[in-house]
Amino acid sequence: MTDTTLPPARLPALWKRLDKAWLAILLIPLVLALLDPGRVWPTLDFAARALAHTGIFIVFAVLAVGYLKATGAETLLAKAFEGREVRMIVLASLAGGLSPFCSCEVIPFIAAMLAVGAPLSAVMAFWLSSPIMDPAMFLITSGTLGMGFAVAKTVSAVGIGLFGGLTTSMLARSALFADPLKPTKASCNSCGCGTSSFTGKPVWAFWKEDNRRRTFRTTVLENALFLGKWLLLAYMAEALMLHYVPAEMIATVLGGDGLRPILLAALVGAPAYLNGYAAVPLVDSLLQQGMSNGAALSFMLAGGISCIPAAIAVWALVKPRVFAAYLGLAMAGSIAAGLIWNVIA
Repeated sequence: MTDTTLPPARLPALWKRLDKAWLAILLIPLVLALLDPGRVWPTLDFAARALAHTGIFIVFAVLAVGYLKATGAETLLAKAFEGREVRMIVLASLAGGLSPFCSCEVIPFIAAMLAVGAPLSAVMAFWLSSPIMDPAMFLITSGTLGMGFAVAKTVSAVGIGLFGGLTTSMLARSALFADPLKPTKASCNSCGCGTSSFTGKPVWAFWKEDNRRRTFRTTVLENALFLGKWLLLAYMAEALMLHYVPAEMIATVLGGDGLRPILLAALVGAPAYLNGYAAVPLVDSLLQQGMSNGAALSFMLAGGISCIPAAIAVWALVKPRVFAAYLGLAMAGSIAAGLIWNVIA
């Protein structure tokens, strides 16, 4: 008889290849069936209804990202790193806050810009703003948390980029930012984004070329699966949170208008933040249970900048002291934005 069991050496490799989000989606109803069978159907029904409600925003989001990828719009990023330093910081903040390209995708581009002398201040502005918001994120956020919150998050993304870039510029001659790059090249092979040349000009009528049509189809499919997977998991988690986590506890810890809930939200944001899209339903449920508006924004901003993919993008290229400065600027900007939003909202 053939032994079909996997050798122990292959188990880590299998676990590494396994999609943890899909695994969690399967495990949640199974665990509920064992521990609380009556919650299986309500949880699945809640997630399905929420996903259907967000469906129109998902469609717009994936089509927008597909179009930008197929046209080669990422080449426009290079213009953010030309000209005077202050101009570069402003354009880099805007490009990071509005572009659909993840931090790890632009590592080769950023490495090239640093190599040819682009100031660290402009790069810092881009790095701080890019993980927070993009067109797809804006649509998902506005559909779940409202247009006001989505606009506040976008303005905060650009604002934190400006804050970080200008601060880095002022301290450029200090020991903190002197000789910032690691001596060896690093690359991101685990994020699945691939690389881009960031050269040439966009081709807005992409449908005239076969390779661009293929890029559009592939990007739309990949992003639809990506968004659908994470949002489904997030809505299932939201259903569980609304049922099992006492609203009084959330209101006590993260409610109110002072500094404490905003500071706590920023500190909790880093370890609790799995994915920007998954965070939207999570924050929605926290707001329903008493989380303050400022704490919600602070949580999403700090979590987005310090999440693993965004942090790896910075860690891959700069020395630890510069990486620590990146995290410190992110936390300070997130707390400030949360305090302002608490007053405005």
